Amino acid sequence: MSAALTLTGIPSNLPRVDTMKLLLGATVALLLGALAVSWQGMRRGVENASPDEIARLKKQVTELRQEQDKLQLERQLQQLKSSAPATATPESNAAQLEAMKAEVELNKARLAQIEAEKAEADKAARDAKLAQDEEGLLSQRDLEKGDSELRRARLIGEALLIGRVREYVAESGFITFDILMPEQVQNGTVLALRRKTGILGQFTVSDVTPEGGVADQLPGIGRIDPKPGDELILPPP
Repeated sequence: MSAALTLTGIPSNLPRVDTMKLLLGATVALLLGALAVSWQGMRRGVENASPDEIARLKKQVTELRQEQDKLQLERQLQQLKSSAPATATPESNAAQLEAMKAEVELNKARLAQIEAEKAEADKAARDAKLAQDEEGLLSQRDLEKGDSELRRARLIGEALLIGRVREYVAESGFITFDILMPEQVQNGTVLALRRKTGILGQFTVSDVTPEGGVADQLPGIGRIDPKPGDELILPPP
């Protein structure tokens, strides 16, 4: 039966996929016709037909109708695809890619400009601060020319921190201290006790150990009362 359909009912120039669809559709139609005849016969002889036979025939009819609906849906999809215009072409894709590259380059240029402006602003701020510091330093030097105590206070405040007082033994007049700059501390080194920009007294280092140092108070300054945490520096000239 398939051979007869292929020879008489289908043009020879159709693609293979369309030919198969036509054959399947024709087969479904013939089966539906045969089932219709069987169904009519079944209705005439329904008294003699078993319930299982009736259910089997109904199932076949339902399956064939579902297959026919599926073929109809596929045919509609093919027609929709063939009628839809091509929205994406190699030319349009290339143009879109070039537009994206141009946008990336533009963003890079903007970022470079922002970074350059920020660097220029930071440099201007540093230059302004440096000029202000230099101006303040010159003013300080001018004031110190007529005030030696002011100059000495500045030197004390700028002196390097050598150690910190850990404990003061008033009965013996010595201190123990933590060493912050070991290269500056040895036996016989004179250290000054600093508070803010003033010197309360001086001590001579008498012992240096890995745990810290010991220093004896130099006479001639009077009674002082070192506190834990007081700063020890090298006396300014």
